[in-house]
Amino acid sequence: MFAMRNTFLVNPISAEYGSWMLPYLLLFLTVLVFPQMAHSQNFDSGAPQAVLLDADTGTILYAKEAETQIPPASLAKLMTMEVVFDRLKQGTLKLTDEFFVSENAWRNGGANSGGSTMFAKVNTSITLENLIRGVIIQSANDGCIVIAEGLAGTESTFADLMNERARAIGLDNSRFTNSTGLPDDNQYVTISDLAKLAKHIINTYPEYYSYYSEPEFEWNNINQRNRNPLLSMNIDADGMKTGYTEASGYAIVGSSTRDGQRLITVLSGMTSTKERAEEARKILDWGFRAFERLNLFDDKQVVGSVPVYGGAVSSVDVTGNGPIEIYLPVGSRDKLVARIAYNYPMMPAIEKGQEIAKLKIWIGDTLSQETPLYAMSDVEKGDIKRRAMDAMKELLTAWIPN
Repeated sequence: MFAMRNTFLVNPISAEYGSWMLPYLLLFLTVLVFPQMAHSQNFDSGAPQAVLLDADTGTILYAKEAETQIPPASLAKLMTMEVVFDRLKQGTLKLTDEFFVSENAWRNGGANSGGSTMFAKVNTSITLENLIRGVIIQSANDGCIVIAEGLAGTESTFADLMNERARAIGLDNSRFTNSTGLPDDNQYVTISDLAKLAKHIINTYPEYYSYYSEPEFEWNNINQRNRNPLLSMNIDADGMKTGYTEASGYAIVGSSTRDGQRLITVLSGMTSTKERAEEARKILDWGFRAFERLNLFDDKQVVGSVPVYGGAVSSVDVTGNGPIEIYLPVGSRDKLVARIAYNYPMMPAIEKGQEIAKLKIWIGDTLSQETPLYAMSDVEKGDIKRRAMDAMKELLTAWIPN
């Protein structure tokens, strides 16, 4: 009878939150009537698709057509590397493992193909570490195919591994059909997913992320420079990847750190390498200048309560896993709205520490951050009287429109 749905709640105003939360909680009633774009008042990227993400808090600082499906071009190689890094972390691969260069990899990814290549020689073997450098620094199509064939036999089978890993890390709006990002009508990504992927790689594989900042790589006596223009701009950039196809235009995933803050930007659809570099630098510079960090809840602080249907108690308090912080545009505190979202109805048994909700935070009408919330205590199933009372309550409220 009661389908899964999102229900939004705002905590009752209480002394434990302090008076600073009052305007944010009251705005819950007004934001739906008077939506505002806090981000776009201060900045507008010239890129057709753009996103800027704070890597620590997960706050989306800017978004423009971030959920539009686009061809990934060479940005698909980020997903190829994620599969490799995951295997390395699991211990099923080693950097010293050698991979064979097939005629297929040489012909379809090498110099004769006209695309980016590390000039791998056919019928030779290359260590995984050198293949990683070729793919990351030289955007080597031949290196990608060599890895795909070595791990899965064929590139199409390797694409299945890419999609499996993509689902595992929450890339719900992207699909991969090859390891290189070469054009395929059935292959697509969103720049929101690419930002999430970049954040995942940076946070999960710090020991391998350093490859993205290496300025050059030589293979087969041919030296090539890293294609990421941000690395030479003196803006503290340390990754990640560029891409281009006729359908996607010029695209980039870039990351930079400044004063302990890391920002990730993804841009796509630009018309030249110059525009790509300028737009990436512009959005990163703006992001470091225009935002302030705000602590919303301390570690172990009660964020709110989630009703429990048929439980021994009627609700359970929830908290974050550590402090909950957000970056928001300077001067935009009055546009911040926080709500708790959970799957309705919440049924027992619930264990302490179990993730049961999310804190969704809007700045204006832009959903900027989602933070998991965890039960602060166990909730057992209630007695027959409690369950009967909750059933009657649900029967009555089911007739009330949402």
